Amino acid sequence: MKVTSWNVNSIRTRLTQVTDWLKTHPVDVLCLQETKVIDEDFPVQAFTDLGYNAYIYGQKSYNGVAMLSREPLREVQMGFGAVIDEHEVGDLDAQKRVISGVMGDVRIVNLYVPNGSSLTSDKFEYKLKWLALLKKYLTKQLALYPQLNVCGDFNIALESKDIHSDKNRDTQVMATPIERETLRDVLSIGLSDAYRKFTDEGGHYSWWDYRTNAFARNMGWRIDHHYLSEDLYEIVESCTIDVEPRRWERPSDHAPVTVEYVA
Repeated sequence: MKVTSWNVNSIRTRLTQVTDWLKTHPVDVLCLQETKVIDEDFPVQAFTDLGYNAYIYGQKSYNGVAMLSREPLREVQMGFGAVIDEHEVGDLDAQKRVISGVMGDVRIVNLYVPNGSSLTSDKFEYKLKWLALLKKYLTKQLALYPQLNVCGDFNIALESKDIHSDKNRDTQVMATPIERETLRDVLSIGLSDAYRKFTDEGGHYSWWDYRTNAFARNMGWRIDHHYLSEDLYEIVESCTIDVEPRRWERPSDHAPVTVEYVA
């Protein structure tokens, strides 16, 4: 099974790029983040024409996640509230950031983690609160599905080698000690980084800022991840970043990341 995670930074803007990529990379499940469109306006037909089923959890102009699958997914769930009591969730499902479904024996969870904006912003506190709830959500999912694939744009570079330069990063969002510590706490329930099973060195990234000619200079960050439960980690065969779409005209600032396992 091949599962790809890709922050497309507006599905309507990148529609041709995504469909062209799927024609040459017919993965089993494509998890999209930052679709930036309400459900009614999602371009479903373009993917139906390619033989994909579409599951959408969208929001106008911001956020939004979707899953496209060659075979129908089972038990599709939208938001934290599908698993956690609404009183605990509070307003954390107002932003559409969580969708999941089952293929075979694998529960695939597709996430768009909040960016956090800056350390002094209310959005940063929101990010940490969101991640704390994510741990509870994934703990419940893992108890039901020993084969768990958690993927998406995490907006956190977990290690210094996941950034082109770690200079002064302690005070900048996406690499602060508290963000890394919080994400490690989430992963402590039994999730491991699929990419690091195969590639230990730095210099490999999934996001490059549009500014400062960052892609050409490979001044990137690895913030798009597949975290796997122990049962899946043992059988994962590869995890790769496809940088080619980042070279295209008007690309997303993120590259697709694909994991493959026998399941």
